Amino acid sequence: MPDLKVTPLYNYYKSQNAKLIDFGGYLLPVQITGIKNEHHAVRTAAGIFDVSHMGEFGVEGEGAQQFLQEMMTNDVAKAHPGDALYTAMCYEDGGTVDDLLIYCFDTKHYQLVVNAANIDKDFNWLSEHAPQSINVTNRSEQIALLAVQGPQALSSVQKITDYDLASIEHFKFAKHVSLKWYRQSCFANGIYW
Repeated sequence: MPDLKVTPLYNYYKSQNAKLIDFGGYLLPVQITGIKNEHHAVRTAAGIFDVSHMGEFGVEGEGAQQFLQEMMTNDVAKAHPGDALYTAMCYEDGGTVDDLLIYCFDTKHYQLVVNAANIDKDFNWLSEHAPQSINVTNRSEQIALLAVQGPQALSSVQKITDYDLASIEHFKFAKHVSLKWYRQSCFANGIYW
């Protein structure tokens, strides 16, 4: 098996004897306590999914909004600070490079979340087209992403933060969300479908 990347939760998976597989070049769990048990938990309560294999890019600098406006199919200018925007990034002939999420911090600072299989392709495409005033950085190795899903997802996560998570609307996000057991602030969003 080739050298596989691991996420920040890898040691936890090992301690739980999780069944790990190669997924997009990452060693990720497909089950920890059993498929039926985990399926039932997500359908009736909540489950955590490690999606740290996704790609994260920073797009910053004077003209960042205009650059993304030209690279994406959705109207990036309608995204205000705290908004998340689902969009596609296309080639000049209209073919799709990838579908992704854009998080707007302000008109000069955005974070993109792209599909794991397209990290290199997406990063190269953006970097090749970015004007000199724009800094495109690949932060994929520095960021961990967790998705909590299920009917009790919100109440489950609310137990570990004093931030009012219910105040985060659909396709919005909050910066600097502190968790009771973690010394750094986190980024929380209301993305679901």
